[in-house]
Amino acid sequence: MRWSGRGRGCSISSSTAQAACRQGQVEGFLVPLFGPDEPGALRELFEKHFRGVGTWDYAWPDDERDRLRGIVGAVRYRACDGTVEEPRPVCLDGSRIREADEAWVPVLTPDGPAVLVWFDSD
Repeated sequence: MRWSGRGRGCSISSSTAQAACRQGQVEGFLVPLFGPDEPGALRELFEKHFRGVGTWDYAWPDDERDRLRGIVGAVRYRACDGTVEEPRPVCLDGSRIREADEAWVPVLTPDGPAVLVWFDSD
């Protein structure tokens, strides 16, 4: 994972999809996330269930999509509504589900679209 500053945010590049070694890149800002088992549950899904072969452009069956949605829903994002800052859940971005892969999961936060990234297994 590489970070480079640009203006008010940064550019994040990350190796995804284990053996496929895809390179994801997004511009934004780094936000620490909180969840009971993260990224452990994400690693379990992508590294063990999918055996690290990648899921880019995968046609997610309902049961696997629901599992990913549940894992992502446990992640908390600290957001402020202008008055109170508190942890809020993020949710899987179903419109970008085909982009989901190991170490790269598109989500929606209270502040807009985002991508969950973590160090992949290779």
